[in-house]
Amino acid sequence: MTICSQIKGYARNHERLADLSSLLAVALLFATIWVAIDYQTAIVGWTKQSILLHGPAMILLLVLDVFFIIVLLNIGSVRLEGPGDTPSDRCFGTFRGRRHGGFNFGTAFRNWIHHIEQVNKKHR
Repeated sequence: MTICSQIKGYARNHERLADLSSLLAVALLFATIWVAIDYQTAIVGWTKQSILLHGPAMILLLVLDVFFIIVLLNIGSVRLEGPGDTPSDRCFGTFRGRRHGGFNFGTAFRNWIHHIEQVNKKHR
């Protein structure tokens, strides 16, 4: 049993954890935006001190931040899977477009809209 299936099983059984992870993802997104805007001059000044050392550190922090947001959103979306759906071991199978075709921004946006519509249907 993979770690993804263990996390999915635990999140399905504990809906509050799934809701909390979605809330944390949104809070992390807005906190990142707030920190970037509020401390922009301090961040740029710190990065200019040593661009070769601090530049990659900032890029690494940004990549980790985006990774944690995606992971938290995926944990939160697990509880929206119905009991009749076939469980999959895929960690990042949130949008239906990830399994169909190549990477295209138009397709990804259309599939994201489809995902949001499905979430709204399940909350009604």
